[in-house]
Amino acid sequence: MPKSKKRNGRGGQHGAVQPFSDEDASIETLSHCSSFSDSTSVADEAGGEAEDTAQEDFQYKLKVYIDCTVDKSAKTRQTALDGLKTAMATKILYEFLLERRMTITDGIERCLKKGKGEEQCAAASLACLLCIQLGSGIESEEVFKTLKPIFKNLLSDGAANIQARQACATSLGLCTMVAEDDILDVYATMECFETLFTRSYVREDGSRPSLSPQTTQLHTNALLSWALLLTICSASHITAIIKKHLKKLPRLLESEDVNMRIAAGETIALLFELARDVDPDFDCEDWESLCDKLNALATDCNKHRAKTDKRKQRSVFRDVLKAVEEGDFQTETIRFGTEKMIIDSWVRKRTYDTFREFVGSGMNYHLQANEFIRDVFGLGPPVLIDSAALKAMKSSRLERHLYNAAAFKARTKARNKFRDKRVDVGEF
Repeated sequence: MPKSKKRNGRGGQHGAVQPFSDEDASIETLSHCSSFSDSTSVADEAGGEAEDTAQEDFQYKLKVYIDCTVDKSAKTRQTALDGLKTAMATKILYEFLLERRMTITDGIERCLKKGKGEEQCAAASLACLLCIQLGSGIESEEVFKTLKPIFKNLLSDGAANIQARQACATSLGLCTMVAEDDILDVYATMECFETLFTRSYVREDGSRPSLSPQTTQLHTNALLSWALLLTICSASHITAIIKKHLKKLPRLLESEDVNMRIAAGETIALLFELARDVDPDFDCEDWESLCDKLNALATDCNKHRAKTDKRKQRSVFRDVLKAVEEGDFQTETIRFGTEKMIIDSWVRKRTYDTFREFVGSGMNYHLQANEFIRDVFGLGPPVLIDSAALKAMKSSRLERHLYNAAAFKARTKARNKFRDKRVDVGEF
């Protein structure tokens, strides 16, 4: 996936920071992005002057959060990190963040080095969101250059907080995809992930490594980040990876952890997809044995496993089996605003799932307005929605709501009538 280059002081001490609220998240921070809002804000109704005031208040609050990422109080730092995360996940803040990116990076660096588990996790997530906001270019490269050594040190430090290591495994993967400027450094980072998830391999004699659930989750996160970086590898490197890992990866399918089994299955499907892109006649040596394993997981009835785990596993492995046997993929349509995007490959799915993990419910907004994410998925420049189109969208939503409400009412009446008849018959 080609990288695209993007567009071309602290205040004094503040009082205790208040958590970033949903109301704050609804304020449009950049006037040129206001067309993407699904609802009319209070600021819009009050006119331009009120909108400017709301924007200034919002940006002031963000500045307070930035300052408080280096506060002496751990609680204040945590609140500041969470506030910045919410803002970056739900709004486009490129211009605002551009001139403050290194100040924010300094705060993230300090929280990663000096903070404890939860704070380190929040800082690692914030680093990803900052890179997503800045996009691929020199600005995010500067941020990543500062944070990459810290991520790698935490990742390899067995004495570090395990939740922090898990967060770093995920964040290092996404930041590398967005901001790494040298493909050889991408490959080096992939090797770091390999040293982790290969420790979960079931041994050749069939014995399983003795690992805690938290360590297994660390290895799972490393595997998923490794799979993400596979999507930007050259054809020659894909070929080398297949020779090195495809025979061994199925050992992870025997893990006791359902998340590891699913991550391994999806990674195998992704590898097969990439291998067939490189060579349409690709053939796997142990193909039949692998299909048998996948089929067993797709129809798993093991009584010792939780029902929810089995249901989730069977659903995923039915798709994985189709991918390996037939090169098939179960497409999914993502709708946002007046647009839609088709998830039609394992490459696209791994990329989408990773971004969504960080921006959460803000994913649709970023698909509409974030130029970098739109470039990643080949969506073109953001589509401006005029007021007439927005009004039409809202009308159709209202019509659907009224129709659904009427259908529900009719269905309830019919059921009640039927129940009344059953009661009458019983009494008779």
